Amino acid sequence: MQINRLVAAFWLALAAALVGYHMALVFSGLVPNLVSRPLHMAFILPFVFMIGATSRLMFWSGVVLTLLGVGAALWVAVNHNALADQYGFLEGPGQVAIAIVLLLVTLEAARRAIGWPLPLVAGTALLYGLLGQYIPGQFGHSGTPLASFLGTLTIAEGGIWGQLTGVSVNVVAIFVIFGAVLNAGAAGQGFMNIAAAAAGHLKGGAAKVSVISSALFGSISGSASANVASTGAITLPAMTRLGYPKRLAAAVEAVASSGGQIMPPLMGAGAFIMVELTGVPYTAIMAAAILPAVLYFWAVWVGINAYAQRYDLQGIAAEDQPKRRDVVITSLFFLVPFTVLMIAMFVVGYTPEYAAALAILAGAALLLFDTELRVEPHAVANRLKSAVMGAAKQVSMIAAIILCASIIIGVLSITGLGVKITSLILEGAGGMLWPSLLLAALACLVLGMEVPTTAAYVICVSVAGPALTKLGLEPLQAHLFVFWFALLSTITPPVCGAVFIAAGMIGENWLKVALSAMALGIGLYLIPLGMIANPNLIRLNTDPVAAIFAFVRVGVGLGLISFGLIGGGGAVKRTGLITIGLAVMFGRLLI
Repeated sequence: MQINRLVAAFWLALAAALVGYHMALVFSGLVPNLVSRPLHMAFILPFVFMIGATSRLMFWSGVVLTLLGVGAALWVAVNHNALADQYGFLEGPGQVAIAIVLLLVTLEAARRAIGWPLPLVAGTALLYGLLGQYIPGQFGHSGTPLASFLGTLTIAEGGIWGQLTGVSVNVVAIFVIFGAVLNAGAAGQGFMNIAAAAAGHLKGGAAKVSVISSALFGSISGSASANVASTGAITLPAMTRLGYPKRLAAAVEAVASSGGQIMPPLMGAGAFIMVELTGVPYTAIMAAAILPAVLYFWAVWVGINAYAQRYDLQGIAAEDQPKRRDVVITSLFFLVPFTVLMIAMFVVGYTPEYAAALAILAGAALLLFDTELRVEPHAVANRLKSAVMGAAKQVSMIAAIILCASIIIGVLSITGLGVKITSLILEGAGGMLWPSLLLAALACLVLGMEVPTTAAYVICVSVAGPALTKLGLEPLQAHLFVFWFALLSTITPPVCGAVFIAAGMIGENWLKVALSAMALGIGLYLIPLGMIANPNLIRLNTDPVAAIFAFVRVGVGLGLISFGLIGGGGAVKRTGLITIGLAVMFGRLLI
């Protein structure tokens, strides 16, 4: 028992150190990248390799890999000044060994965090970088000396220490900590209570509660799977008790939860990576993303109304709805930190990470209280522990993904493969925009089936983004288009993570759920195309009047299409609604 307590105390201390380190980076000013980024890796490796190990072999191999990885990362941090003078060229077999350790540890960390697909892609990229000079034709490359190739990936500010890792260190980690702090308190219950108070009494009210609560929860979680698991635990039983078909209940939760990754302010960490890759300010990206996100949930709402008519779905009974006092109190647990975040970012003008750090402090203060505004030391300690441990685990998982994706981006840059794929897309589409968009969408869908949304977005935009911008798209248009289509795999067979989880929780066939989810989530397929056909939709920051007009236009079209797909009536009526909806959304292309 004493040993267990010591082990638990060790992990809690390490998690607190990880959180403290990233908070300190926000307030400490500039820290050399070859110091902050390797230390970031050193902190996350124990949580990736040792927490949750399912066998002795897995645990002890994790210990070895942690020691090797932490040692190599600390060596880079300690020697950062000398390494800066090497310009990415390794000197001696010792440095080559350290580089190999860093790459292998990064690949294995990603495998343990999310499975084989992403590390396999990264491993293939490494093989291409090492052996691509032997490939004949345009997809070969001239070759790079081993010391330079490995060094660029491991001791320079490229590869695993590149700009993506910088985003993970400086911004993503802070917002993940923010989400963990809110989740540890009563913010999640606040989301549910507000949603129930706002929509619970409406026809199809339980499904609409799921939509609103998932949109709110998703704004801090940024994970479709986490969203389904958390809000679904409440909404799915509520919908089944009210007589909702199981396939519909699970589809509603999967679709609503998937919207979390496109909902500001987090967007599953994609927003911050977009800042780095496009050079567009964070506030401008939020402004561009908000109207499409609202349209997504609007289409889901219309679909629920159509289902409510077909199945006579009633609202939540008055006695089952939360009391006004509970709504007010629980809402404070997320309104106060969110208010601090918004004021600090948009009124005072602080950077997103500084604003988030202040919001974390506000959220941590609220962890002192329960939903009755009582302070109970034992409960406070448990909430603080939950916040710290949850933050450490989530930061570590995302960091493992980003570090691995950074290898791929590094190889694309070193070998010039990204430019070659861009040329291939342009040639394959005959230099035309819409065929190029379809090719890019297909690539995003396929890649997104196997790797997380953020990683799929980074990889796809690295190769397809330049092609789309060459064809006349604004950089932000291209990035949002790719990001949305990288999300398709959450509800689209054969690999649809959010659907699998929701179907498993409610005990329904996943394919039936997926088909209903695709109809409800039609906005996920059409809105990215709508952004291209109606570019003003993402110009709320620069041309708000035109953006609102585009918003209304796309919203009307989406509403007609959603109701036509799901609503009752004959085939002629439904086909007519869909046709009119498509004409409203895309008619200007024919003018």
